[in-house]
Amino acid sequence: MKHETKAQKSSQKVADFLEKNSLHKKDFAEMIGVTLSYVYNLIDETIPFSTRSTTLERIATVMDIEPEEFEEYKIPQEPILKDDTIELLKSIMKEKRMNIVAFLKAFPRKKRVEIVDMLRGAYPIPIDFKELTMIGQILELDKNDLYNIWEERIKQVLETNGMNLNNNSALINSMFECARKHIDI
Repeated sequence: MKHETKAQKSSQKVADFLEKNSLHKKDFAEMIGVTLSYVYNLIDETIPFSTRSTTLERIATVMDIEPEEFEEYKIPQEPILKDDTIELLKSIMKEKRMNIVAFLKAFPRKKRVEIVDMLRGAYPIPIDFKELTMIGQILELDKNDLYNIWEERIKQVLETNGMNLNNNSALINSMFECARKHIDI
């Protein structure tokens, strides 16, 4: 009996969110990486509410709430990245009064679940400048701001993979100077 109450609470929370945000179940399913029938069954309580942390984290990310707000949420199964760049993008969204749903809808459908995973900390900000440019266009970032985000991300990747940034500063500065010329900054 207790499990049914939990499922009903979480299912109702999702149903209310979809209605409040005029978000179609199909769009929601694509954003969280599940089938449309799964979303219908989840809301109609045909199946128990998910206990899979990845699914719950994706749902929470789209809803812009903490996954712990779902009683079914347990300890994450995968490491969550605490990335300052992701936090910066979230703060830019808030500054521009852009909610998560509007941000996600601006991406091609097949890209949305990847963006949700990035926002929840499962994936880092892309190092591919073209990929980052798509995010920058949606947030209306100028080239300089976008470049600075990219440069910080590249430094993270280099440092994480064992490069001493201080000892290789001449090489890194030369590489970034070339990149700035290539993208006309």
